Amino acid sequence: MNTEVTLDGTIDINILRSIYQSLVWMGCSFSKQRQRLIGHHKQEEDPAAVLAAQTCFDLCDIEALYELFKKLSSSIVDDGLISKEEFQLGLFGNSKKRNLFADRIFDLFDSGKDGVIEFGEFVRGLSVFHPAALQPQKAAFAFRLHDIRQSGFIERDEVREMIVALLSESQLVFSDDIIQLIIDKAFQEADLKGDGKIDPDEWQQFVARNPSLLRNMTIPHLKDLNKEFRNFESSSDFIEDDIRNL
Repeated sequence: MNTEVTLDGTIDINILRSIYQSLVWMGCSFSKQRQRLIGHHKQEEDPAAVLAAQTCFDLCDIEALYELFKKLSSSIVDDGLISKEEFQLGLFGNSKKRNLFADRIFDLFDSGKDGVIEFGEFVRGLSVFHPAALQPQKAAFAFRLHDIRQSGFIERDEVREMIVALLSESQLVFSDDIIQLIIDKAFQEADLKGDGKIDPDEWQQFVARNPSLLRNMTIPHLKDLNKEFRNFESSSDFIEDDIRNL
């Protein structure tokens, strides 16, 4: 698995990128079922148009995303909802083994906090990774990803936990001293108040000075899903092989 350790322990999004490449061989056939899956909107509103207005995707992109959503939401139980097990199975190929990154991303996508991801939540969550999404939006998502305890701050033990999880997924081993140096370096730069934690404003400033920290917060293939579909319409076998070779 090609996973890269960044200064702040940010998840390597290459795994997500490869999964979402599977969109390229899926069509744009949005069924009537989408009305139930997109979320709660006024009956007279077109749910797809609402999502297009709220995200970086256009209408046909949303239809393509719906095909991926159907695949993920039926991988274990075909109920039109993505469970945590289905989410982890789709992204990491294992529905049983606990994965901190899968847990954190799932929790952030699950804005309703009901233990499942509806289609609207799925699209809004992915929109953060769109190339057109603004840097502050990406930074805010990355902050919440690292705020494991949901305290409103990033603390040293949370950064350590993220780094250790990332190293485990990468099958890498760093000494405790090296991990501590990474944490110390990050907090030396980011913790402007010197109170041992990073608040959202400090994080935004930290990212503004170090924009490369967000390089894994963008999935280029989300920019033009229909173009990808035209280029790779018959490439499902190739994509599956590519995912297995990560």
